[in-house]
Amino acid sequence: MNVINVIPSYLITVTASVAFFVTLKLFQTFIHSKVLHAKTQHAREQWAFIEQMAETAVNSLVNADLTGNEKFVKATEIVQSALNQQGFTNVNVKAIKAAIQSAYEKSPLTPTTVPGEGTADTVPGTVAAIDPTKED
Repeated sequence: MNVINVIPSYLITVTASVAFFVTLKLFQTFIHSKVLHAKTQHAREQWAFIEQMAETAVNSLVNADLTGNEKFVKATEIVQSALNQQGFTNVNVKAIKAAIQSAYEKSPLTPTTVPGEGTADTVPGTVAAIDPTKED
């Protein structure tokens, strides 16, 4: 007598079905984690690109004969244009402005005058923030 003949065929079908669905669920979880990782990596690289473009825009406008607000607007336009050329059309403007603000504050090329001293402090990270609502 064969063992396979003793086990009812419905039990074999149920066991195979359960094994298939468990494998499918595990595979689905694996694929989902890979997709999340890819999205995270893409966002990280996109943010690094935005920061790089913001630094370049801020540094290119250091000696421009513009007010702080005009420089900020111009830098925003430069970064948006560069992002559009690279195919990043869904970037939040607030994120771009935050990157420009950060680049300005970190840049050693954007000195600030200490009140009362009249000398420029060019230590990176010590520059006063741009207030786009005020004129220079």
